[in-house]
Amino acid sequence: MEIYIFIKTVHIISSTILFGTGAGIAFFMFRTYSTNSLQEKYYAARTTVLADYLFTFPAVILQPITGFWLIANSGYEWTNLWLVLTYIIYAITGVCWLPVVWIQIKLKNMLATCMESNSDLPKRYHQLFKIWFILGWPAFIGLLIVFYLMVAKPL
Repeated sequence: MEIYIFIKTVHIISSTILFGTGAGIAFFMFRTYSTNSLQEKYYAARTTVLADYLFTFPAVILQPITGFWLIANSGYEWTNLWLVLTYIIYAITGVCWLPVVWIQIKLKNMLATCMESNSDLPKRYHQLFKIWFILGWPAFIGLLIVFYLMVAKPL
């Protein structure tokens, strides 16, 4: 039983990191949108990309590994509706997250170029930022729903 508690703890901690880091870096990045300082924007984008690599990416990997292990060792049926919904929502969240990471890298690179050339941000920066913002919402809401399903197991 000790291994079960350990894996469950890793699963809970990685889900918390996934959600908390996502919310934190989104807030951090969004706050700099209204500033005119390229340095502030760049710092936020660079830190956001780094946080995704250091925290979000490992949590994204650990979640299904620990989750599948827990299902296999807990007596739940793989096809329970609440579990099937979590698989679907997690997949949708991933589909939103992957382009968000790509966009963050693009934004960071655009900012670095503008700082080096002392030029204004291109229109594409603002377009990508809006897409980044929009894609963040389904991922954020999806993870809230997954948290609820994991705790309540309602279906």
